[in-house]
Amino acid sequence: MATRDTPGTHSHGHLWLVGLIGVAAGLLLLIYVPSLPAVSGTILLFGGFHLVGALVLLASLYVMAGNRLAGRLPGRKRRQDTANFDFGWAPAWALGPWIAALILAAIAVAVQVATPAYWPLAMVLTLLAANFFAGGLIARTVGRYEHAALPMVDLLPCDAGVVLDAGCGAGRTTIALGRALRNGRVVALDRFDSNYIEGGGRALLEQNLRLAGLTARVDIELGDLTALPFPEGRFDAAVSAHAIDHLGSQKEQGLREVLRVLKPGGRFLLVVWVPGWTMFAIVSVLALLFSGKGAWRRMAASAGFELCDEGMLNGNWFVVLKKPIGASRLQRGEAEFHRLPGASTPMTWWLGRPCRRRRSMRCSGTVRRRHCRSNGIRLANAVC
Repeated sequence: MATRDTPGTHSHGHLWLVGLIGVAAGLLLLIYVPSLPAVSGTILLFGGFHLVGALVLLASLYVMAGNRLAGRLPGRKRRQDTANFDFGWAPAWALGPWIAALILAAIAVAVQVATPAYWPLAMVLTLLAANFFAGGLIARTVGRYEHAALPMVDLLPCDAGVVLDAGCGAGRTTIALGRALRNGRVVALDRFDSNYIEGGGRALLEQNLRLAGLTARVDIELGDLTALPFPEGRFDAAVSAHAIDHLGSQKEQGLREVLRVLKPGGRFLLVVWVPGWTMFAIVSVLALLFSGKGAWRRMAASAGFELCDEGMLNGNWFVVLKKPIGASRLQRGEAEFHRLPGASTPMTWWLGRPCRRRRSMRCSGTVRRRHCRSNGIRLANAVC
C-alpha cells in the first residue's frame, strides 16, 4: 500500500453550527422550561426536563469537540485493534436524528403542558419527532457494511484497471471496489479531515484495508477533490460516494477534475444525496437544500460528461457518467480557436473545423448519438 501526502486541511464549519443549535436547545430545556409554573409544579416534569436538557447539551458539546475528544477516549483506542470493520462515524452524528427527535418531543410536551391552547403546534412537533426517529433507524440501517455500498453498474469492461475512489473516507467504497476488481488497483483519495469521521478516516482506512486483505492493491493519496494531484488521463474509471455533494459551490469543479483525470471513454460512478422521502426522514426539511437530480445532470453536462445510467440505491441517487472519446482534443481545439484574432462565438473544434450547432449527447439507450455537419463534412462526437 503506497501512500503520498499533500499539504492542506479543511475544517467543516457546519459542525459548529449544528453544535451551537444543540447547545441552545439544551440550555432551553435545562434552564427555561423547568422554570415554567406548569412544569416546576410537577416533580416528574421538572426532573425530566433537566435530564433531557443535560443529555442534549452534552451531546452538542461532543459534536463541537469532534475528533479532538474522540481521539482521547480509551474506547476509541481499543477499537483500533478490533477484528471488525470500523468506518468511524462519530456517535453524536450517528445518533443525530434521535437527538433531534428527543429535543422536539420534549418541546412538544412543554408546549402542551404550559399552553394547552397551542396543541396543534405540539402535534406538529410530535410528528417531526417521529420523523427524525424513523430517520435515525434508516441512517443506522443503510450505514452498516452488510448493506450494498455501490450499485451494480457497467463501470469497467473487465475486473482490471486503475480506479479512483474520490473522497474515500474510512474506506467503505474502497473495499467494495477492491473486492470487485480482482486484478485491478484502487487509488483512495481524501483530505482525511472530516469531523464526522473519527480521526478524519486515515487510520481507519488503513485498518480496514488490512482486515479486507487489500493493502497491496490500494494506494492512499492525500488530496483535494477540487484540485486532484494526478495527470490528465490517469484512471480507467472513478467512483465517488457521498463526497462531491459536500463541496458546496465547488461541486462542478470537482466533476471537472474527475473528468480531467479519466482516460477518454472512462466512466465515473457518482453517488449523492438528493431530496426525497429517505433524506427527508433523516434530515427533515433540510433535505430541500440538497441539489436535485436535474441540477446534477446539468452540472455533469456542463463539466463535459455524457450520461450513461442512473438510479436509486439506499435512498441515494447514483449516475454513471462517461468522458467522451477525444474529449481532450476537443478541449485543446476550443482553446486554440479562442486564441485566434476576432474569435468570439463559443464553439468546439473537431479535426480543425468548427461546429456551430448545439446537440445533446448521451450514451444511454434512450438518446442516440448525434452528429454535426460543418461545411458539408460530418463530424462525429462534435460538442458545442
